[in-house]
Amino acid sequence: MTLVLAAPSLAQDAQPAAPADAQTAPRIENPTADTVVATVNGKDITLGQMLVLRERLPAQYQQLPDDTLFSGVMEQLIQQQILADSAEGNLTPKDEIAMEIERQSYLASKALEEVAGAAVTDEALQAAYDAQYADAEPQTEYNASHILVPTEEEAKDIKKQLDDGADFAELAKEKSSDGAAQNGGDLGWFGAGMMVQPFQDAVTSLEVGEVSDPVQTQFGWHVIKLNDTREAEKPTLDDVRDELTTQIQQEAVSKHLSEVTQNADITRPGEGVDPAVLRDDSLLSN
Repeated sequence: MTLVLAAPSLAQDAQPAAPADAQTAPRIENPTADTVVATVNGKDITLGQMLVLRERLPAQYQQLPDDTLFSGVMEQLIQQQILADSAEGNLTPKDEIAMEIERQSYLASKALEEVAGAAVTDEALQAAYDAQYADAEPQTEYNASHILVPTEEEAKDIKKQLDDGADFAELAKEKSSDGAAQNGGDLGWFGAGMMVQPFQDAVTSLEVGEVSDPVQTQFGWHVIKLNDTREAEKPTLDDVRDELTTQIQQEAVSKHLSEVTQNADITRPGEGVDPAVLRDDSLLSN
């Protein structure tokens, strides 16, 4: 269900107005997650439900003023309860299955979030950093320019002009077909693996100031000039914290999933079912 807050500026026609006495309701001191904020057909809506729903709202709603956000979330939950009550007696087997799948999905996500969250500690980050970077050899970075043209003949002609003394940047602006042309073909600094292989191989074979023979890649034909090289500084832990966090979480989730799968009692009688039956939606009406 799409969440639509009952804010005048957002959904004036989509939500009922708040009760007239809402502004004069007595203040509840020290509310808890169990505090009842509304009752619909005898069913209580709690502050805890509001908190969970608020967490799931898109970012733009999180920026609303507190009073607008509070009333909007409450009205959303009231509407959901009204609509749920109206559908309660008409649930089909498909509906029951869908709700169970939603429950399983939530619990599965919760389990993985807990595993991923617990895995990322200062010690784990430091260990992952040391494993990858502590003894890493310095990496060479390259600063190069290129002129990109569609055919080998054009590339050869450009190389000849450069050999005869033409200015590389001016030729790039005039002849090159890619976005770097306006900067004289300048590609800036890049490390190993950041360029397609034929281009990378050509760059690493050049001396500073040298211009390559035509090089073909899937983008066309390049004439490349190596402007400079440098030894890249080893990244700090903070530089790669996000990358290492993702790596640690992925490894922890993979390990946990493997462990719980190995410990689970799993049988697969469904392997004897004709796979084509998965497209037979009529089974859900039985």
